[in-house]
Amino acid sequence: MTPDAPTVASLLAQARAAIDAVDAELLLLHVLSRPRSWLFAHADEAVAAADVAGFQALLERRAQGEPVAYLTGSRGFWTLELAVTPATLVPRPDTELLVELALARLPAAAAARVADLGTGSGAIALSIAKERPRAQVVATDASADALEVARGNARRNGLGNVAFREGSWLAPLAGETFDVIASNPPYIAEGDPHLARGDLRFEPAMALSSGADGLDDIRSIAGAAPAHLCPGGWLLLEHGWDQGDAVRALLGRAGFIDVATERDLEGRDRVTLGRMPMR
Repeated sequence: MTPDAPTVASLLAQARAAIDAVDAELLLLHVLSRPRSWLFAHADEAVAAADVAGFQALLERRAQGEPVAYLTGSRGFWTLELAVTPATLVPRPDTELLVELALARLPAAAAARVADLGTGSGAIALSIAKERPRAQVVATDASADALEVARGNARRNGLGNVAFREGSWLAPLAGETFDVIASNPPYIAEGDPHLARGDLRFEPAMALSSGADGLDDIRSIAGAAPAHLCPGGWLLLEHGWDQGDAVRALLGRAGFIDVATERDLEGRDRVTLGRMPMR
């Protein structure tokens, strides 16, 4: 190590001129294979040339908009650490509201059946499975590559109460009924300019947009879900901040009762849910 080798602090100072400070820290810690708690106690530590080169390569990719989770290969969600690849959406904190609302409708002692539609990395399904070990969770996805990531995350987190099915939305669940069906489907309108900006450029398009108004997949799920819900069962759907009215109307037309929209921490409409009547 040369006397003028860059230090942790100097590398981060340079990186912060190009990308978000937290992102810079996460990338450097990833390269150094260190936990976040290590960082501030070792600010003056010199960094080896190979690690500097690795960090700078990731820094350039992040500056081009590639998501940090793809660069590091993982993302924390709920209480889990999940592997993430370009075959899956990056799990976002907003979706934890969907998990929270689903858990509120799943008594801890009940042997409930839960479906997660479009599971991606498995974030929703695995979080519910972790908190409700007596529940049987089924996770579907049209992407075989995404399902492979989700299966790996189940193994990594020691969760054996989740089954994985390949297919679109409810298609792999013929003849089955559930107490709760949850989904974070695509809900961005095709042609929305946000799809060509930032991190979204790198995420799978089929998991982001759905029709001219963004609601095609939500329409499909809302129409098919009643046949797969037990009496009194719940459907929970994440959606865009300006879609609450439309999704409530869709659930009402599909025969759901107690339809409501819950807001995220920033006060935006985020999850709409409804219950099937007791027969």
